[in-house]
Amino acid sequence: MTEERSEQTERRCALVTGGSRGIGRAVAIALAKAGHPVMINYSGNIDAAEETAMLCATTDMDLPVFIEQTDVSDEESAIRLVKTAEEKLGHLDILVNNAGITRDGLILNMKTEDLEAVMDLNLKGTFYCCREAAKFMMRRRYGRIINMASIVGIRGNAGQTNYSASKAAVIGLTKSLAKELASRKITVNAIAPGYIDTDMTKKMSEKAIEATVKSIPLKRAGKPEEVGALAAFLASEEAAYITGQVIGVDGGMGA
Repeated sequence: MTEERSEQTERRCALVTGGSRGIGRAVAIALAKAGHPVMINYSGNIDAAEETAMLCATTDMDLPVFIEQTDVSDEESAIRLVKTAEEKLGHLDILVNNAGITRDGLILNMKTEDLEAVMDLNLKGTFYCCREAAKFMMRRRYGRIINMASIVGIRGNAGQTNYSASKAAVIGLTKSLAKELASRKITVNAIAPGYIDTDMTKKMSEKAIEATVKSIPLKRAGKPEEVGALAAFLASEEAAYITGQVIGVDGGMGA
C-alpha cells in the first residue's frame, strides 16, 4: 500500500445533509478544510450544491467531494443516501444532520400539514440518517454524529410551535442516542444555533430582525462559519470525550 493511499484510508469521511447553502455549506467547507472527504446532500438547488462542492474542493484539490440529491424526510431515500455515502466515500465516519425547514405561524392558524412537513424533515429525517449511519459506525467502533438543533428548541418561540417542537425532539434524540452508542466510541452531540445570518433568517421583516438583534447579548447576528467551526471541532479527535451535549452558538441568547 502506498503512503498516499494509506493517508487516504485514514481520513475520516463525512456526510452533511442540507449542505448546499447557509449553515450546511459552512459546515461542509469547515470539514473539508480539516481534511475530511465530504458528501454534500441537497434537496433541490443543484447550482448551490455544486458551488459548495467547488468551495470544498478548493481547500484541497485532491480531496474527494460528492453531491447527492435526496429528500431525507422520505425514509427509503434517507436509507439510500447513507448507503451511497458509505460506498462513494469508502467509509462514513461523520454525519451532520443539518437539513431542515420552517413553516412558521401562530398555532391557531397553523395547518396540520405545516406541522407534519416540519416534523418529517427536521425530526424524522434526522432519525433516519442517524439510524442508518449508526449501523456502519458501530461495525467500525467509531463515529461522530452532529445534529443541528436550535435555540428555539430550548427556549421556544412564538409563531414557531412546530419548528420548536421538532428541534426539542432532536435534542432528546441526541441525548438518548449518545447513551446508546457511547460503548462503540461513537459520540452524538447537538448544535443549537441562535440568530444566524442565512437565507432563512433574511426572510424576516426588518422590524423582527432589529428586535432579535437587540435581544442578543453580543448585539449581532452569528455567522454560518461560526457554526461550521464548532461542527468541525465536534468531528475531531480532540472532541472524543464530548457526547450527549447541546452547545449553543447564539451570542448569549441561551445564557
